[in-house]
Amino acid sequence: MKIIRVPATSANLGSGFDVLGLALRSAPSASQRFGNFLELQIKDLGQGSLSSAPWNCEIICHGEGSELLSSLVHENLVTQVALYVLRCHGKEAFPSATTVTLITAIPLSRGLGSSAAAIVAGVMLGNEAGDLGLSKERMFDYCLMVERHPDNIAPALFGGFIGAFMDIARIEIPLSEVLPKLSGDTDTSLLPIHKPPLSIGCYHHYRLNSDIKAIIVVPTFHSNTAEARSQLPYSYTREDVIFNLQRCALLPVLLGEKPLRAAKISEAMRDRLHQPYRTNLVPGLGEVLLELRYDKYPGLLGTCLSGAGPSVMALATQNFETIAQAIIMILSEAQDVHYDWQVLELDPDGATCNDTNQDFCHVEESESRLVG
Repeated sequence: MKIIRVPATSANLGSGFDVLGLALRSAPSASQRFGNFLELQIKDLGQGSLSSAPWNCEIICHGEGSELLSSLVHENLVTQVALYVLRCHGKEAFPSATTVTLITAIPLSRGLGSSAAAIVAGVMLGNEAGDLGLSKERMFDYCLMVERHPDNIAPALFGGFIGAFMDIARIEIPLSEVLPKLSGDTDTSLLPIHKPPLSIGCYHHYRLNSDIKAIIVVPTFHSNTAEARSQLPYSYTREDVIFNLQRCALLPVLLGEKPLRAAKISEAMRDRLHQPYRTNLVPGLGEVLLELRYDKYPGLLGTCLSGAGPSVMALATQNFETIAQAIIMILSEAQDVHYDWQVLELDPDGATCNDTNQDFCHVEESESRLVG
């Protein structure tokens, strides 16, 4: 049995809109409701016969929000992406008797990269099912063909604290035409043909001070990323763009320093490009960003919306529960819903694939990558 595991992520970090992202895992001493990973357990690749299973694959879903996921191969994002990768390599289906158990331990639609994790897991599943031997560098291209937001994809795949962008001008295929067109057990598009160009993405690992932990406050309600995107304007003032560029340029350096300078980090996390426009989707967010200050809460470095929300993230070095409860109090006053909170730390590894007979699947790590 092979086990693919992909971590949760948090993108943007305030000023780093569509640029910065963290791969996150539960701190060892923390008791968490969520495991903050997506896991695939893959059995019997090519070892038997599942003649009645479409595309030779059966998928079973368990875990957080699994009732929202489809157990149909042609509707589940993970297996859709895996089939896309396989068909780009001339393989029309999974090996016979493929059984995939999908365990979700990332809160779905809560700004913690559940979709990015599914896409990364799907690419890795296709790589393993087809015995393709793709490096992580090449997998990055396939991921970006399906999800064109590298600030979530890059940390999910490579781990760590990452800045990323992609050369969107080199991709002529609309997103709607990438994945195979599948309906029931009927194939309406045998081969996608739309293979990704080489090196369409660029990422770089930044250093994160090891004292920093991420406090994540997770509400019970979900958020639609498309709706969150729809709140943003089509154009911005020059002043607002400069405001974010100045802060985003300094934030990665400040977060890697020793000692940490909370006043500068707090200012560098301020944002004018996305958070102000999403406050109506996350009642109380504006008050959290205004009232939770580093000089009022020892250990607090800064607060921000996690991804497109609705989860809220605070970076801190101590007093985690005090900070979490302060965030929850403000959010609860604005909207009467339940909130969970957890303390996460940096996941340095990103997506992994373990085998009972091998240490890890095909991966090639590097510190940075430039567009070719």
